[in-house]
Amino acid sequence: MPFVRIDAHDTGTDRLDALGRAVHDALVDTLGIPPDDRFQVLTGHDGARSTLRQDDYLGVHRDEGIVFVAITLRSGRTAERKQALYRRIAELAEAYAGTEPRNVFVTLTENADADWSLGHGLAQYVS
Repeated sequence: MPFVRIDAHDTGTDRLDALGRAVHDALVDTLGIPPDDRFQVLTGHDGARSTLRQDDYLGVHRDEGIVFVAITLRSGRTAERKQALYRRIAELAEAYAGTEPRNVFVTLTENADADWSLGHGLAQYVS
């Protein structure tokens, strides 16, 4: 049950949709997330009312094509699975949305079963 937030510069609905599909497909491909388990907030920033900031950190040159992907999910994946996820997101963001892989910035935040309520005020993952 990942919860995904995607932020990108000067992005219309088509590009945001493509980025959302890229991340979702990567989650399905690499972590085995069910295809109907999609919860995303997609935000385009216009530079006037809202914007994004980035630098060339750790030798990666980023530009206005930057896409920030923040994924919250239950813990338990290996470092290898996470690395496969990052690679697949970058591949699909390029294929679906034309985003250069160097501009795909991904963070994962893990939590426990009791940290989720999927509706009705219940913690569905808690037995």
